[in-house]
Amino acid sequence: MRYIFGALLMAVAMSVLFAVPSHAGDAETALLRSYIGNWSGSSVLRGGDQPEAFSCRLKVTQGRLVKINYAGRCSLVNMNLSVSGTIFFNDKANRYEATMRSNVGLSAAAVGAKQGGSIIFKLSEKQSDRVGTPIQINSVLELSGKQITVDFTVELNRSGQTLTTTVPFQRQ
Repeated sequence: MRYIFGALLMAVAMSVLFAVPSHAGDAETALLRSYIGNWSGSSVLRGGDQPEAFSCRLKVTQGRLVKINYAGRCSLVNMNLSVSGTIFFNDKANRYEATMRSNVGLSAAAVGAKQGGSIIFKLSEKQSDRVGTPIQINSVLELSGKQITVDFTVELNRSGQTLTTTVPFQRQ
């Protein structure tokens, strides 16, 4: 369960995936910087033996040069998991990119793109937990207006069990 929740934390942490583009216009830079601050969200993880409530905190700060840094922590049934990373805009590829790492051995990269008035990130990762069990992680992360939302699914390939959640984050 610790690894599954680590995957959830990774998806939630990716919810802050936005960047300060190095050649972006003033309006776009101002919009992206508006997400800097403290965020929190809570939801219920479904698909296991029982639905399990959890809560998350996320801090987004200005990084070096054009980068944004983030650090998050989620708690589920007396367990705390953390994630941190860096986000930036890749001018050459004309897209938002981010990297992350967690305290349970997960690492990932995600790509984001503008769609209408939102920035959407899609993450799809196949990884193995610490004992070699394969899992599939999928999430869609949306920055829209003054809200961050994460839709998350993890499939445990050996058992076929699928865990899902949607986490709305609000500024604190």
